[in-house]
Amino acid sequence: PDLRSGSTQKWWVIPPSTVYAFAFYIFQQLNAWPTNGEVDYSAKIAQLSPYLTPSCQDFLNRDYEFRKNSGELKDRVRVVYEIPRRGYSDSSVDILSDDRWVVRLDLVADEYYHAEKVKRALVRYPLKVVRWEGDPARNPFGLALDCYDSTPQQLEAMPLPEPEKKSGVFQ
Repeated sequence: PDLRSGSTQKWWVIPPSTVYAFAFYIFQQLNAWPTNGEVDYSAKIAQLSPYLTPSCQDFLNRDYEFRKNSGELKDRVRVVYEIPRRGYSDSSVDILSDDRWVVRLDLVADEYYHAEKVKRALVRYPLKVVRWEGDPARNPFGLALDCYDSTPQQLEAMPLPEPEKKSGVFQ
């Protein structure tokens, strides 16, 4: 805000941009598996538990077990990031009440098995966010992810990048 002319905002209202930034940050951290998804995913769920509702934490733990048992996590590295030019806008957040929101994140999900890229997907993740009062030392945002509002939707196909070829030599 431009503070030269002052600003009025009710102290209990959380701006939609803040809700979006919270959802993006926590979801991105949850999906950052730097070395091995079999270890990293469960560790992230535990580490981020102050920012997850109990039902969301239960859902994620069941998702972890399913993926682990189907062999989707071993030696997987994963990263998610915003699709360029599809970050926050007024239409990214639905305000359901002073305490509940639905945030739509348009993200790229890249996965690697060892050093080989095995997946790139553009996905819209509809996430529920709720006001979450509790221990401000463990959760200073006062918000929590309540997992998905509906099934994530693949946006469009995005091919894996081809190596550049110059003068008959790969760069």
